[in-house]
Amino acid sequence: MILEIWKLRDTLLQMTTSSIHALVLGLVQGLTEFLPISSSAHLILIPRYLGWEDPGLAFDVALHLGTLAGVLIYFWKDLMHLAGNLGAPRERNTVLYLIVATIPGAIAGLLLEHKAETVFRSPALIAVVLIIMGTLLGLADWLSKGDKSIADLTVGSAIGLGLAQGFALIPGVSRSGVTITTALVLGLDRKEAAKFSFLMSIPIIAGAGVLKAKAILHSPDKFALGIGFLASTFAGIFAIWLLFKIIQSRRYTPFVLYRWALGAFVLVNLAKF
Repeated sequence: MILEIWKLRDTLLQMTTSSIHALVLGLVQGLTEFLPISSSAHLILIPRYLGWEDPGLAFDVALHLGTLAGVLIYFWKDLMHLAGNLGAPRERNTVLYLIVATIPGAIAGLLLEHKAETVFRSPALIAVVLIIMGTLLGLADWLSKGDKSIADLTVGSAIGLGLAQGFALIPGVSRSGVTITTALVLGLDRKEAAKFSFLMSIPIIAGAGVLKAKAILHSPDKFALGIGFLASTFAGIFAIWLLFKIIQSRRYTPFVLYRWALGAFVLVNLAKF
């Protein structure tokens, strides 16, 4: 009887711990997927720094599907508008640019997935990349004229954005960060750059989620997966709203400073990672 009680206690403790981890990492994923500060970097660094075990593939898929749900909810009206007005040149071109921009990133994902899960996960590399890409984001933000809209893109610029998205496989680059930086270099308005970046994330996240969805079915802890999914969904919605709010008056400077600070912190504390 006592042995059974202790087993039940251990099970409950394990479930509580995994649920707390799921909540924290879900919130982190949702916030950092859409803010230009690199979700992959945070999901590697935080568990290592805190001594948590790797939550595994199923959890990673659940978190990304959560952020997919978040961006779909936030841009639902925009997506319905695009779908209902494909006969109009502006909407048709926007969809075309999104498709074109998705292809290079998808190819890069298939070719470099193994390296992204092994070689690229070095904390030192992540720290350096955080600082470098933060600097490039700052330069692009301050030097860009920012007078173009998504409608002013071309197929060539869409390809350029897709190639840039491929670099996001390196933790620390940030998918939203590198695509926003590239969009700013191409002359897009800050808000338009962020919006196109978020719309670009939909097919990439959806494709990765579909390819790895089987992992969720075989996971023994679906309760924790559900917590992570919901946390990343709502945090993602908040992150998109927050980014638009910030760039109305403060440019991307807060994110540049954060990337510098985090990169420096990791370099100083490499022994703890």
